[in-house]
Amino acid sequence: MKASKIIEKLNEIGGKNGIGILNLVENRLIGMKSHGVYETPGGSILYAAHFQLETITVDKDTMHLKQKLAVDFADMLYNGKWFSPMQEALTAFADVANKNVTGEVKLKLYKGNIIPAGVTSPYSLYSESLASFGESDYDQGQAAGFINAWGLPTTVLAMREKTMHDPDDISHPIKRD
Repeated sequence: MKASKIIEKLNEIGGKNGIGILNLVENRLIGMKSHGVYETPGGSILYAAHFQLETITVDKDTMHLKQKLAVDFADMLYNGKWFSPMQEALTAFADVANKNVTGEVKLKLYKGNIIPAGVTSPYSLYSESLASFGESDYDQGQAAGFINAWGLPTTVLAMREKTMHDPDDISHPIKRD
């Protein structure tokens, strides 16, 4: 289907299920508050489906950065800066971040809710045999060294705090003048 036909069909289906109704107070470009009611059933459904695919195909660090930059991208568009170098840069990032975001998503629509019901992708990063909390192909004993190393800054902070509150404790190597 053409993209326009997909949106039309999702608008029809989503509209019947109360999907995509936004009633909000927002900040205008000059800082004034504005009240708006928007209806975006098709866009809301596509956004939810895309997010479900991202959860299994995009690595943690890229996903976190994408979520941070999405706010900047939305502000830029809302403020009319489509034709800007920043838009080009953010779009280039989005293109790379989304290169493997494809697959199949099942969503249930019910009384204004979009409920994930399944997601698969040939580019999934999820491996049940490695990520299971039960029996796994991953040697969980390997995590002990990592956990100790990862927690070292917090351990040092705790040692400092203990030393700061117990001046007679000389077991910690922090120099005191």
